[in-house]
Amino acid sequence: MLTPTLDAMAETEGCVLCGGNVAPDGYCWHCGGAQPAYRARLEVTMDGGAAGVSDRGLRRGVNADAMVVTTAGSWTIGVVCDGVSMSPRPERAAQVAAVTGAAVLAGRLEAGAIPEDALEEAAVRAGRVVVALAASPDAAPACTYVAGVAGPAGIWASWIGDSRAYWLPAEGVGMALSEDDTGEYDALAAWLGADADEPTPTIRSFRPSGPGRLLLCTDGLSRYLPTADELRAALDRRRSDNNLLEEARSLVDHALQAGGHDNVTAILIPF
Repeated sequence: MLTPTLDAMAETEGCVLCGGNVAPDGYCWHCGGAQPAYRARLEVTMDGGAAGVSDRGLRRGVNADAMVVTTAGSWTIGVVCDGVSMSPRPERAAQVAAVTGAAVLAGRLEAGAIPEDALEEAAVRAGRVVVALAASPDAAPACTYVAGVAGPAGIWASWIGDSRAYWLPAEGVGMALSEDDTGEYDALAAWLGADADEPTPTIRSFRPSGPGRLLLCTDGLSRYLPTADELRAALDRRRSDNNLLEEARSLVDHALQAGGHDNVTAILIPF
């Protein structure tokens, strides 16, 4: 169930620049202006406990992050995308990539595909829909991508870019499941978009020995809490009796209190 806050619904009141009608993607039909409050804060919960929170942050005019949480049989699926700020319409790239990736994952897993194949196809299909948004290679919306699935046999994650996946156990040592696709000076080296190479996701699996959470997040969170130990410590300071929505809120709010320089999104999936 998707539950946007009042701020996120403010686009229904008319364009803040000209008073015109606002399209579903948060841009005015008349003047084309982006609406600052569009998708400012979104929260999502699923039966079974999975939850996510996405916030515009304190320094950005538009929330260019996107998230989807869904289920397919015994699988719980999450996808998080972060629009590349230097590209045009990055929030649109993130939204179509997240929706497409989650839909392909759900369909393939329900059809009996192994997680590795489902994750690879989902990333490739997400990349193609982002490519289709480009007016030209020089006007190409772009985003990063991370997806995760959890089922009885374990957890899997795939990524392109610097959005991250972590395993956070209820007890014991956590671990980062992803490694940033970055090059010299930490510059982004892989992303989805018409100005990028054909998507080739990295995929990692893990079979936990006990309960915990799979975290998917954008760099708006990981810049403040970069390691699994720091993430675990932040959650331990805000004990929530396994209420993953409250835990996702606490992680996002930590990033906001630390400066909130970027959009910040966190999905927690129970195992």
